[in-house]
Amino acid sequence: MAQLWDEAGDAAPADQLTQADPSAWPVAPDWRPVVDAFFDGATGHKLLAFLCERLAAGAVIFPPQPLRALELTPLHEVRVVILGQDPYHGRGQAEGLAFSVAPGVTVPPSLRNIFKELQRDLGTPPPPFPVPGGSLVNWARHGVLLLNTCLSVEEGRPASHAGQGWEALTDSVIRRVSGGEQSVVFMLWGAHAQGKRALIDESRHKVLVANHPSPLSALRPPLPFIGCGHFSQARAWRKMHSRR
Repeated sequence: MAQLWDEAGDAAPADQLTQADPSAWPVAPDWRPVVDAFFDGATGHKLLAFLCERLAAGAVIFPPQPLRALELTPLHEVRVVILGQDPYHGRGQAEGLAFSVAPGVTVPPSLRNIFKELQRDLGTPPPPFPVPGGSLVNWARHGVLLLNTCLSVEEGRPASHAGQGWEALTDSVIRRVSGGEQSVVFMLWGAHAQGKRALIDESRHKVLVANHPSPLSALRPPLPFIGCGHFSQARAWRKMHSRR
């Protein structure tokens, strides 16, 4: 856990989604059954048809690797889950991990508040810019599943792919983590993330809730994000429940 909140490392792939082909979206082997079951089903087929239709219409869709969180954080390594909503919709921002942006991209306000709370809570300074900047790849590589509930978006159109099927897959991912052997910390920031709380077995896992880190809500009652202490609580919980 000592490395969990260190600065990020690897650069992410750039550009945009080019094809609606799950075989081109790598995932860790122990996520494969969950992903295959989804894309073999009716909801997965409907989602792929939608993505094909939008690509054929010339839509610019981000990120290029929608399942990247499941590639960088294998199921058996998940120790913390941070839930987001959908990817950033600006060109060059989304890198397939909730709240994370590609190295060198201006750090968005919500992520600045995450770094601010991390420094307040644990004394960890913000990562240097431009590299790694706002990239959270290193978190993902050390057991933090940075999961958006919707995994694609169109340029300049937030929530444009909401309700098209991704939520069924990410709900399955949350259930699978909840049903696993490891005790996990779930950080639910904002009403959207907290709406997934019913999917989590709270008798086995630690659930931390606060307002979304957006400047619109980070300091507001009843559960301000700034001052929530989630990072130190997560570290303490993992230290108590680690099997390593």
